[in-house]
Formats: sequence, C-alpha cells, structure tokens
Amino acid sequence: MICCLNPDCPNPLNPDGNNLCQTCSTPLVPLLRNRFRVIRVLSNEGGFGKTYLAEDIDKLDENCVIKQLAPKFQGSWAISKAMELFQKEAQRLKQLGEHSQIPTLLAYFEQDNYMFLVQQFINGHNLLKELQWKVSYSSEDIKDILLSLLPVLKFIHDRGVIHRDIKPQNIIRRESDGRVCLIDFGSSKQLTARVQMKMGTSIGSHGYSPLEQIRDGAAYPASDLFSLGATCFHLLTGTSPFQLWMEHGYSWVKNWRGYLRTTVDKDLAQVLDGLLEKDIKHRYQSADEVIKDLTANLEPLPSFFIEEEIVATPPQPLPTQAPTDPKKYVKIINILTVVVAIALLGSGEFWYRQYRYLESLISSSINQPNHNSVKNPSLFPPKSSISGENFSLGKTLSAESQSITSFAFSPDGSTIATASNKNIKLWNTKTGREISTLNSHSQPITTLAISPDGQTLVSGSDDKTIKLWNLATGQEIRTLGSHSHSINTLAFSVDGHILASSSVDRTIKLWNLLTRQEIITFKGHGKIITSLAIAPNKQVLASGSADSTIKLWHLASGKLIRTLKGHLGTVTSLGITPNGKTIVSASYDNTIKLWHLESGKQITTLKGHLGKINSLVIAPNGKILVSGSDDNTIKLWNLESGKQVTTLRGHEQGIRALTFTEDGKTLISGSENAMKIWQATD
Repeated sequence: MICCLNPDCPNPLNPDGNNLCQTCSTPLVPLLRNRFRVIRVLSNEGGFGKTYLAEDIDKLDENCVIKQLAPKFQGSWAISKAMELFQKEAQRLKQLGEHSQIPTLLAYFEQDNYMFLVQQFINGHNLLKELQWKVSYSSEDIKDILLSLLPVLKFIHDRGVIHRDIKPQNIIRRESDGRVCLIDFGSSKQLTARVQMKMGTSIGSHGYSPLEQIRDGAAYPASDLFSLGATCFHLLTGTSPFQLWMEHGYSWVKNWRGYLRTTVDKDLAQVLDGLLEKDIKHRYQSADEVIKDLTANLEPLPSFFIEEEIVATPPQPLPTQAPTDPKKYVKIINILTVVVAIALLGSGEFWYRQYRYLESLISSSINQPNHNSVKNPSLFPPKSSISGENFSLGKTLSAESQSITSFAFSPDGSTIATASNKNIKLWNTKTGREISTLNSHSQPITTLAISPDGQTLVSGSDDKTIKLWNLATGQEIRTLGSHSHSINTLAFSVDGHILASSSVDRTIKLWNLLTRQEIITFKGHGKIITSLAIAPNKQVLASGSADSTIKLWHLASGKLIRTLKGHLGTVTSLGITPNGKTIVSASYDNTIKLWHLESGKQITTLKGHLGKINSLVIAPNGKILVSGSDDNTIKLWNLESGKQVTTLRGHEQGIRALTFTEDGKTLISGSENAMKIWQATD
C-alpha cells in the first residue's frame, strides 16, 4: 500500500502502483526524500498535519515516524512563525534524542511545500493499552515508572523543554527491554502554545494538565510533574483523570486516595500528594525533589556494587564465556544503556532498581533424576508397519538402555540434540550417526531448545546457567547466568529473538538474544515452573507449574494478566496455536485442556490417555494437536472438534518430547531410550 500525503485526505491508503490518490487525486509520493516509504497514518494533528508510520529503506526498511507540518492558520505571520518553530523543534529533538528513552531525530526537510520531521519508531505499547489489558499496578510498579521517567524529565527540563502532554498514551513500554520511553514532544503542542495563544487556546490534555497550563497556557517543570502524578493516579486506580475533570474540575486531586482499588504505601502516597498539588507554589518544583523523596528510605549498596556500576569502559566484544568472578553476575548488562544517563541526571532510578535486585529469590529443593551416559544410538528399521491414520513409523534412533534426560529437534528435522548427564550429543536423523558431543556444563543438563531458525542450541543445567551454542559448528557462543537454582524449562519466541527460561527458584527470566541481555524477571508461582510458551505476537507468555496453575503474563512489562485454574496436577506442557487464540495445556492429571487466550476461559477437556501427559505439540497448520504420555502412546487430536483422530504406538517407555518439522509432514518423538521419526501418509 502507498499512503497519500495530502493532510486533508479522508482515506489516504492506496494500492501499490497508483500514481494518483484514488480518494483525492493528489499525486502520490512513493519515497519521501528518496528514502522514506510512508505506510499509514498514525494520528491526525488537527490543523498542523498528520503523523505517519514509515519505513527507512536506507536502514533495511526499519520503521520510523514522520510528522508533517501543514498549518492552516490564517495570515502569513502565523504560517511563518509555525515554520520557524517547527525548525527550532527539529533542533530541540535532535538534542533530546541523545537520551536512550526519547526517540532520536533521523531527518528534517521540506518537500512539496510541506515540512517533515522523521523520528525513531519505538516498538512497544503505551501504558494506556497496558492498563486496558487489566494489568494491576502495585506501589512498587508505580515507583519503577516514576524512577524511570523522572531522570528523563530532568534531562529535558535542564534543556529548557517542557513536554506539556504527559499521559499514559505518551509513555511507551519498549518491547526490546521493557523500559518506559517518553514520546510525542510534538511541535503541534509547541506551536499551539505560541502561535495560537492570541486566540486563547490552551494546550495539554484535560485532567492530566495542571490549572496553570489549561487556564493560562503557561507550562513549567512543575507542570510536567503534575501530569506525571495524574498518570500514576490513572494507572493505580483505573479511573481517568479526564472523566474526573469533566465532572469535578480539579477538586478530585484533594481526594485522590478515595479512588484507590488497593493500598498504596505511605512513601508513594506522600509523593503523589506533592505531585498532584493544584497550586503550583505547593507542588514539587523539580524532578530531583521527587527522586530524593522516593529514594530517601532506601538502604545504600555495598561499595563493590557501586564500583561495578559507575565505572564507564569502552564497548568490548561479547565474550564466549561468562565471567568467573561472582561479582560480575550482578545485573550489570541490564542497565548498561542507562548508566551514563543516571550518572549525569541523578542516581534515583539506579539506587532503586539495584535495591530491588538485592531482594532474595525464593528457592526450593527438588529431587534430581538419575543421569546416566548415553551410548551411540544406532539406526534401526521399523520392526513392523506401525501406522496411524495420518502417520507411519519411518525410523527409530535407539539409545538402548541409556537414559536421555532432554531432547531438542531442529525445525527442519535434520538434527536431534539429546542431553545425558553433563553432555549434549547432536545426531543426524537421516544417517542416525552422532555428529558431535558438546560438554561445558559443570552439572547435569536439564533442558534443551533449538531456535526457530535452526542456528542456535540452548541448554539449561543444574549449574544454574544457560549456554548458547552454534548448532552448525558445535561452538559455545555465550553463557547466561542469573538464576539462583537449576534451570528446568526453555522457550523461544517465534522470531527467535527472545528466550524465556524458568528455574527451580520459581522465577521466569526473559533474555534478548540479539544483545544477550536479561530483559525482565517474572515472579508469582507457588511451586516450580514446569512449562513455558510465548504467543506468536510476542505479547503474552504462558507458564505452567507444579502448583497446578497456568499464569498468563504480559511479555514486555512482566505483569500478571490472569491465572488459569482447572488442572489437578502439575502442568507439564503448554502450546499456543499459530493464530494466537488458543492455549493448550497438559497435566499429570492425564488430561489436556484448551483455553481462550484472550478471555482465559476453558473451552474443553480432552481425555483418553491412561498415564501422565508429558509433551504436546501443535501442527504447523494449527489443526492437529499431538500428545505424548507415560502410557507409551502418542495421540492425535482434531483441535476444532476436540475429537481423537488416532493413536501411534511403538515406544516402550513414556514419551518425553514431540515436535513437527516446518512442513508438518514429519513428526519426531522421544522417550528415555529412543527417538522415533513418523512420516505423514496420504
């Protein structure tokens, strides 16, 4: 599609190849400045133009945001002033974009009698959308948001910029690292304030903006702080300040506690009192004052921790091994992107986040399996023509009497990884021969996974570490370590950029595999987490536990969306259909349950296995579910009808792992001593 750049066009999207807009007949521009391909309208700026989503072809079609200036003021002075301020805004945005939580200015130019600003696109979701997902914010969550945004406000205020429109819609939680970013420093607000002031027009958003800004058009650092307080109030209570302003004016700020749904701790309540003062003279005057009050009761960190964080060093190549010094295992990588900013802007967020990190993780004991070594498996022809309605047994790779503790299968089915004790073996499924042996873990390996592109093998171990391996060469790439106990489950996002890991310490951690950094930690299960799955849209993480529950988490924020209850035993395996609408869960209670992902409601229960169900896999077409059980059988189910299609027999022990190849024509299953390859039959 190609987007019309006429700011008055009511239907700007056009099919590729059109020269004129099919709605308004304006000539279409395939590339702005021969570089930016406009995709669609993001927002309408009223009398100033529009904001568009675009692709930067000079950066491999990376998304960006384009703001268009098309003022409709009366008189040449107003238009001239608007253009002057737009240019100054571009200069200001270039300066502000130096901050990692503010979009970077990419370009500023004039074309076809319009002015354009091009900015970095922040991939994520705003806090209003997060609130609409029924996320419940605690006092600690609000402190996190405040201590993340206050240094940003100090940064812009020190440079003479007032945002003027802070609200949940203008705070984006970045998908890559979960950090909140401040957006929309838009020229439209600056222009409205200075060009239209003669007409008595106020700026900002009613309910979020303070009295002096709405009444007089005047804005100060303290004005942004009121807006930040109103934003926190909205997140805590779920009540829109705009609605309260419409009904009660500013009287609601005196009784903001009356709208709370949960208790707020005393320190945060006092800070919100200072932010929500109607009279600017009694309000906080600077971000530093707020940071000081928020961090007043936090204990100082040990000196070694301070030294680790504040000493800046030049970027170094990523190591292939994790550092051996225990002090290096603190979450240094997580905050590298903001260390310099924190050093310059004040230490509030740094102290708070590190204080939170020092809280002890819950740990528990678990009986360890008996890990035995694996002999070279040999390739056996099928003993009989074991077949089902859709699949027949093709090959068996046998480990004879040796114990395999974990499996992973490459997407194309050409390679199988098996773990026994501290060793990983890679096998060629066509020849049945061992390709290589990988051994670097110091304790038995508990879980394996292969990335969707088939390039990276990931292993988790009782030694509390996760290792990344190049599947083609067998070389170790990197070690990730911040769990406090054994790793027991791994799961990739569909694009392979995010890895989720769970541990006996009852936590889930997300890792950005592009940067090799830890993103966020999830806590909430009462017992160990036994299964993980990430939705195709990368917005929801599902976790199953020995506490018999399934929890759904918002992937970027780490917020618990809801808990699904219904199983009577450990939830051993989870799957999410390719369309992202249905969760499938298996349990030691011998049942499979289907759930609506969005509502969390149970759809149906599938029964038929006579033993514990250990593994699930959904066919690439999303129509067939396959389950493996301790009853030594594999069952195929029609997901739409919930009916059992067929049963595959041949394993002599319980099935531990299942996978489909990408084309859906091959099913691979694994038990403690054998792997079987099943081919689709016509």
